[in-house]
Amino acid sequence: MKSLYFDCFSGISGDMCLGALLDAGVPLEWLEQELAKLMVGGYVLQVEKVRVQGIAATDVRVLVNEPQPMRHLSDILEVLHKSQLSPSVIEKAARVFLALAHAEAKVHGTDIDHVHFHEVGAVDAIVDVVGTIAGLEFLQIDQVLSSPLPVTSGWVNTEHGRLPLPAPATAELLTGIPVYGSPVQAELVTPTGAALITSLAGSFGLLPAATLMQTGYGAGKIRLSHPNLLRVFLIESSNLPGTRVDTVSVLETNIDDMNPELFSYLWDKIFAAGALDLVLTPTHMKKGRPGTVLTVICPPEKCQEISRLIMAETSTIGIRFRTEQRFVANRWKEEVNTPWGPVKVKYSQVVDPYTGQTRVKAAPEYEDCARLAEKARVSLLEIYQWTNKSTLKEARPHGHNP
Repeated sequence: MKSLYFDCFSGISGDMCLGALLDAGVPLEWLEQELAKLMVGGYVLQVEKVRVQGIAATDVRVLVNEPQPMRHLSDILEVLHKSQLSPSVIEKAARVFLALAHAEAKVHGTDIDHVHFHEVGAVDAIVDVVGTIAGLEFLQIDQVLSSPLPVTSGWVNTEHGRLPLPAPATAELLTGIPVYGSPVQAELVTPTGAALITSLAGSFGLLPAATLMQTGYGAGKIRLSHPNLLRVFLIESSNLPGTRVDTVSVLETNIDDMNPELFSYLWDKIFAAGALDLVLTPTHMKKGRPGTVLTVICPPEKCQEISRLIMAETSTIGIRFRTEQRFVANRWKEEVNTPWGPVKVKYSQVVDPYTGQTRVKAAPEYEDCARLAEKARVSLLEIYQWTNKSTLKEARPHGHNP
C-alpha cells in the first residue's frame, strides 16, 4: 500500500502542497497538462527550485495575468464538472471546495450558495486544489495521512478585513482535527490548506511504521526563524492480501472502585461518540481487588473526545493511550431479502493462505434478524440459518455483481 504522509511542522497551504508533490516526483509537464483540462486560463504556473535555510525545496506560485471573473461555489463546481479531468479528481476537488464553502458560510452567517470569497473564487485556489489531487493520483497514493496541525496566533489581512489567527474559516475546518499551539505569529495553516488536508487525510498522528520511498519539500512564502516548509513522505507498507492498513488510537484504563452497572450506560455513550470497538476485561488489581480493564479502539481524531467522556463517566483518574496500525479486511454491506423481510448483511473478503483464492465471509446484522424473529414469531436461529445459507451461496468477491 502506498501512503503519503504530510509532515505539517510549519503548517500547510495549497501552493506548499503543490510544491511538495512536485518535489516528490510529480513531473511538471504532466501536471501542466492535467491543469489544462480545467479549461481555465489567465494564469502562469511558476515553479522554482529554492533553498530554505539550507534545505532544497520546490516553490510554486500561481501568477494571475488576466482579470478573473467573480466565482461562487456553483461556478467552481461547474468548472470541475465541465473539465476533462478524471472522475476521481473531480469528486475529490468538489469535496474540498464544498468543505471550504461550508466553513466560510458558517463563520459569515450565510448560505453556501451566496458565499463569495477569495479562497474559493481565485484561480490560484482552483489550481492548488486540482493540482494537488491530480498529483496524488499520479503517485498512485492509496491513502493520505497527516501530522497534527500547528495553530498560531496573531492577525491576517483578508478581503473581510483584519482577522485573528487562525482565520475563522480555518478554525472551522480544523474542528475535530488534532492540533497544537505554536508561538509563531504568522498564518501557517491557510483555509485552502486546511480544506485540502481535512478532506483528504484518513487519519492524523505519528508517521506509521513503513518503508520510506521518497520525500518532498514545498516552500512557504513567509520568512520565519525555522524552515517554512511542508514535507511529504511517500511510504509503502506490506499488506496482508485482501486487506488495507489503517491507524487507530487505543485507550485503556483500569477500574476497581465503580458500580459495574454504570458500564452499560458508558457503553452506549462511547459508541455514540464514534468508537470502533470497546472491550471490558475482568482482572485482579492491587490488594487482590477485582477490577475491569476498559479498552477502547477509536479513530485518532476521536481520541480526546472519548478520553474526556471516560474521565467524566467513570471513576478513573488516568487513561493510557497509544497509536497502532491494524490490518482491515475489505468489507461492505448489502440488504438481503428473506421470507420474513429484509436483513442487512456484512460481507468481508479474505485470501485463503492455502489456495491463494479470495473467499467471502458473511454475517447477518443481529438487530435485523431479532426484529424479524419477534415480528414473524419464528426462532432467531431459523432466520440466522436461512440468511447465512442464502448469503454464502450467492456471495462473490467485492467488485462482482451478485
